[in-house]
Amino acid sequence: MQTWSSTPVPRVAGEPRPLRLFDTATGEVRPTAPGATARMYVCGITPYDATHLGHAATYLAFDLVHRVWLDNGHDVHYVQNVTDIDDPLLERAERDQDDWVVLGMRETALFREDMVELRVLPPRDYVGAVDAIPEVVEAVGKLLAGGAAYRVDDPEYPDVYFDHTATGRFGYESNYDLETMGRFFAERGGDPDRAGKRHPLDALLWRAAREGEPSWPSELGPGRPGWHIECSAIALNRLGTSFDVQGGGSDLIFPHHEFSAAHAEAMTGEHPFARHYVHAGMIGLDGEKMSKSRGNLVFVSKLRAQKVDPNAVRLALFAGHYRADRPWSDALLAEAEARLATWRLAAARSTGPGADATVARLRDHLGDDLDTPRALAAMDAWAAEALSTGGSDQAGPTLFRTAADSLLGVEL
Repeated sequence: MQTWSSTPVPRVAGEPRPLRLFDTATGEVRPTAPGATARMYVCGITPYDATHLGHAATYLAFDLVHRVWLDNGHDVHYVQNVTDIDDPLLERAERDQDDWVVLGMRETALFREDMVELRVLPPRDYVGAVDAIPEVVEAVGKLLAGGAAYRVDDPEYPDVYFDHTATGRFGYESNYDLETMGRFFAERGGDPDRAGKRHPLDALLWRAAREGEPSWPSELGPGRPGWHIECSAIALNRLGTSFDVQGGGSDLIFPHHEFSAAHAEAMTGEHPFARHYVHAGMIGLDGEKMSKSRGNLVFVSKLRAQKVDPNAVRLALFAGHYRADRPWSDALLAEAEARLATWRLAAARSTGPGADATVARLRDHLGDDLDTPRALAAMDAWAAEALSTGGSDQAGPTLFRTAADSLLGVEL
């Protein structure tokens, strides 16, 4: 699948800071420790609707991870999937009397356009679940051969399921108790009541073909992938084991990231699947989480159509910490637009205050679990000084502008 076009990332003078991130599995902010190449997998969209600000907040958070690693001199191997075959996509296509393939292609194309406009650096590998079906079939075969998977006793629909106890470590990523797991499993795409399963928490790996549904021939029998296994296969085949960051929204902590890790670890016998499990908070509107099921969405494409500067959208979402659930509002966007205008006015001056200390603070805050509220405050202080008292440093405005571009992805 085609990724989107990139934007140049300028080098910034001064000393980079290593990146520390909160790891859901350990409950601690810990240093990331990439080798020469930092490896990151971020779960992508199910393309049955347009990119909303909840999506944007997640991908902007991991864009900052990407940028901080680049600042530290790492090459970054970033992988993202697209779940272009799954029940929500089929259900939306049926509801709208649309072709599910056309719907998926159309919304994926719109997502790529939104990412370009938001200046999100693209993944090196952008992989659709449909394209990865041979990889999924191979992975499920390994799990069956190793005893970590089983077929339900159903002659008509011999689906393949994962035994969630296979690794002996199930639950380490989310740290949820069984009651919480059961609730989220039922709410987030699981099928606890499927007859023939060994345990309600066992997750679908391969769905045998049903009449009226798309399916693919395979050595497992005709069918299509379950949700979690696609990310296990795609990540393992491109990043290997114990890669640096697995990322996504906090609604993916369980079951998706728990199972994608368990599938991979059962296949390889290696632990952990990722060194950090990193999750972005939810964006709300009118007191509720922004989600397709609630219909309370603010779409990036509609903001673009209203001529909202995507740089202002970045700043608005950076005004809160990436891990925090936080609201979107017109007032938040207005504040971001005012901040962007102030920064641009300050950066356009021919001279200004020295910016070395400001950039050092910016790096410190971003390196400390992406503390964007404090990072923005450091930049605000420089801009305020530049506009109120001026300064004679000819390099100050250029350094300020370059740091905003490189580290925050904000074009001034």
